[in-house]
Amino acid sequence: MDDPTEQSQWRALHQLLGHIDGEIGRVYTDRDIQGLKPTYVMELLRLHLKGPMTITELAESVGRTHSALSQKVAAMRTAGLVRTEPGPDARAKLVALTPKAEELAGLLAAEWRATEAAIAELEAELPYKMSQVVQDIEQALKRKSFYDRVTEKLAQGEATE
Repeated sequence: MDDPTEQSQWRALHQLLGHIDGEIGRVYTDRDIQGLKPTYVMELLRLHLKGPMTITELAESVGRTHSALSQKVAAMRTAGLVRTEPGPDARAKLVALTPKAEELAGLLAAEWRATEAAIAELEAELPYKMSQVVQDIEQALKRKSFYDRVTEKLAQGEATE
């Protein structure tokens, strides 16, 4: 059997996004900020601007699943960026920023805006916008879901050869 992981249509895209996140991470390293990852910024800014939220509210706010946000909150808590406390009912946890994260909020907002400006600059250099590619993919997936595409290929035996 050949190794199917040797072929990957989107490996380069995943590597590119990882590289960009690494470059953003360097901004934090340059400022000697420990434990902050670029993937935490949206949630931290949301909490800064809207105040403490339950994990469910925060997940809905950023368009993520409760499970994914619960794991991220645990990582951000370990990094000293958020704290949790019992929420309005026995099952809910309320998430709030720590003083460390509050101090970083201005930098995080500035970095977010600078990142968006850098992306716009980068897209202006391209013959087509990556954001347009994403919109086109989203439209194609509305016509036929990715799940349907994968399960059809499995049913046709294309993925097992």
